[in-house]
Amino acid sequence: MMDYEKLMSENVRSLQPSGIRKFFDILDTMKDAISLGIGEPDFVTPWHIREAGVYSLEQGFTKYTSNAGLIRLRGAVTDYLKRRFDIDYDSSQVFITVGGSEAIDVCIRAMLNPGDEVIIPVPSFVCYGPLVTMANGVPVYVETKAENEFRLTAQEVRDAITPRTKLLVLPYPNNPTGAIMERDDLEAIAEVLRGTDIMVLSDEIYAELTYGQRHVSPCNIPELYERTLLVNGFSKAYAMTGWRLGYVCGPAPILKQMLKIHQYGIMSAPTTSQYAAIEALRGGDGDIETMRESYDRRRKLLLKGLRDLGLSCFEPRGAFYMFPKIDGFGLTSDEFCTRFLQEERVAIIPGTAFGSGGEGYTRICYASSVENIETALERLGGFLDHLREKR
Repeated sequence: MMDYEKLMSENVRSLQPSGIRKFFDILDTMKDAISLGIGEPDFVTPWHIREAGVYSLEQGFTKYTSNAGLIRLRGAVTDYLKRRFDIDYDSSQVFITVGGSEAIDVCIRAMLNPGDEVIIPVPSFVCYGPLVTMANGVPVYVETKAENEFRLTAQEVRDAITPRTKLLVLPYPNNPTGAIMERDDLEAIAEVLRGTDIMVLSDEIYAELTYGQRHVSPCNIPELYERTLLVNGFSKAYAMTGWRLGYVCGPAPILKQMLKIHQYGIMSAPTTSQYAAIEALRGGDGDIETMRESYDRRRKLLLKGLRDLGLSCFEPRGAFYMFPKIDGFGLTSDEFCTRFLQEERVAIIPGTAFGSGGEGYTRICYASSVENIETALERLGGFLDHLREKR
């Protein structure tokens, strides 16, 4: 009999499954449950973007594109980044990927030799550490703090650097906390990195979803521009999650090596999605504003509701998540979320799914309807009252 366990990669076997999936598996067995767990816009992709994809099919544009993606799309990316964020790239510094997730993967794999270290602030999205491990690198987790609004400080970066440090991940605006980095924060980190060969992987998938201020990219900091790999995509800003399209920008010599991984593993991103993305970048500014204004209204509603229920919650300034503190009820984050789902039929995600620093917190996604948010708050109020009665 085959011993499949022995056949598997030790790196892959050592990984824990995503802490998010457990709750979706439970949710699939329930009727009429509310999900505030999945990080996906509740909007449908705007029609003019869908129409561009449909038109490309009608015209028979169903062949492979170049490995790097349609030249028109790469040009649209550079125009968009200049117009929206004042970042200068040319088409040779851009290639199109299967979602932002592939972009992150190829950045990490192209940069790391065995034993190289990657600094990863936590809480943060679940993929960075496992991808580093699978690339034979070493994740170095830095726990950000609520008192710093979950920003990564220059001192925290300085303390984490060793001679093996190759890459610093900056996942801002942040999932799950909603934290952002401001120009002063990035300039201080630039000073720490001065004189090193450490690269920055800037995951900016939520760059369009900031509230009260414009997103500042590491690429806006002259000292960081040449050492930054910028990752973005279409899923959050344009409600295009299922189209699976992203991109990475950076120094051309590094992208040349990254493109090899993409060539052998992927070939090219979906052609139909690329044509739709051209329309999104060129005609979707109004869609972004409409969706962001809606998220902002929901953000304010949820924040007030949580605070009225007596929960301490940092005010998120980006993305579409809230990260309230729930450590005063004698339950771990996982126990709290599991019971809330089972007893009140509302799915939220334990903070520990995003790193050890998330214990005592839970992530709530407000990319859902106002009705769902109001109902979830009502159910949460009853759940908290019950827990308090038991204390």
